[in-house]
Amino acid sequence: MVRAPCCESIGLKKGPWTAEEDQILVSYIQRYGHGNWRALPRHAGLLRCGKSCRLRWMNYLRPDIKRGNFTEEEENAIISLHGLLGNKWSAIAAKLPGRTDNEIKNVWHTHLKKRAKSNRAEREEPVKEAATPWRSCSELSSSTTTGSSTATRGHR
Repeated sequence: MVRAPCCESIGLKKGPWTAEEDQILVSYIQRYGHGNWRALPRHAGLLRCGKSCRLRWMNYLRPDIKRGNFTEEEENAIISLHGLLGNKWSAIAAKLPGRTDNEIKNVWHTHLKKRAKSNRAEREEPVKEAATPWRSCSELSSSTTTGSSTATRGHR
């Protein structure tokens, strides 16, 4: 028993959304809510699949979505949360109210990934050693023992 693909049905519209379709979706959700995304387009009178309606609502039409560029604080939060959580975009979006997981993922891959990588490289850059050659522990202990015993014998 396999669920039939939703978007291969004959007559469903694909491509960019029109302002009229956006208005139909918004007014339907405001009036009835969004209980069943697969049934919503049929009840609302849209010729779209449920997944398309859900993504349009979640990423573009929700009234609580923040618009515009990310602030410096939001970018720093994304970098630090990505260090803790990895590519769990929904978990990161839950910590940044008004931002969608898709938007955060896009900002990460287009702007922040390079910055985070360069910051990490700067922190992990090894400290340059002094010009003296490397000595093993046995060399250090033998030279210290020999040097001190010679100095002691010379003063007797």
